[in-house]
Amino acid sequence: MDKEKCRKIEEAAKTWTLEAADLLQKSFENTLTITYKSHIADLVTNMDKNIEKFFIDKIQRTFPDHKVLGEEGYGDDVQDKSGIIWIIDPIDGTTNFIHQQSNFAISIGIYENGLGIMGLIYDVGSKNLYFAKDGEGAFLNDFKLPRLDKTSLTEAVIGVNATWVGPNKRINHENVQEVVRKSRGTRSYGSAAIELAYVASGKLDAYMTMRLSPWDFAAGLILLNEVGGLVTNTEGQPIKLLEQNSILAAKPGLHEEILNHLTN
Repeated sequence: MDKEKCRKIEEAAKTWTLEAADLLQKSFENTLTITYKSHIADLVTNMDKNIEKFFIDKIQRTFPDHKVLGEEGYGDDVQDKSGIIWIIDPIDGTTNFIHQQSNFAISIGIYENGLGIMGLIYDVGSKNLYFAKDGEGAFLNDFKLPRLDKTSLTEAVIGVNATWVGPNKRINHENVQEVVRKSRGTRSYGSAAIELAYVASGKLDAYMTMRLSPWDFAAGLILLNEVGGLVTNTEGQPIKLLEQNSILAAKPGLHEEILNHLTN
């Protein structure tokens, strides 16, 4: 992609993200319409839908040849990775948005023919923008994030949801318990995008979960790639961009150590 086209996309994505964040902040003054999707904990609000429509309208008007894959289903029927695709989660952490008005994010990953060219994760409550561009590094606001150093499990703080520590259908929970026991500690923030951004910025050393959709991880993959983080599924296989995946994102050295516990 030529520099001028990339600059235009970056400028638009950042501007629209801040505008969308302002709409979300103002929505706290109003009563939300809340429903759920697959189960009672899988919440969706009128603002999830409104913000996705906001982005789609902006993208279609400005970049009519681009495709959009969004969580709420208002975008395109994306079947392959060809062309430029915006992968959008309008509110990652909807439960937090409803209950706490914090720890939720707007997440946008922009890909060209399957290559991540730009990722944005905006933590609306803290007003922190995590941004990465292919080959140019990752940033937290105006601060360029350093490359991630190696670390070990005994020194690591791991992001993991308690769901995976108990019996479940997706992974041997005893292996997860072993990771938890050997780590320095665990945290759960209720937003995959924020937790991936935290790994990229060194606030967490690793994050693992057994089920994420493309809009949950698309931006985070680009951030982590720019700082030397490692991301695979929990079996050590490459992530499939347009499918649900388990995710293991971690600093160098630590990724292999956790993977050994999960797969043995």
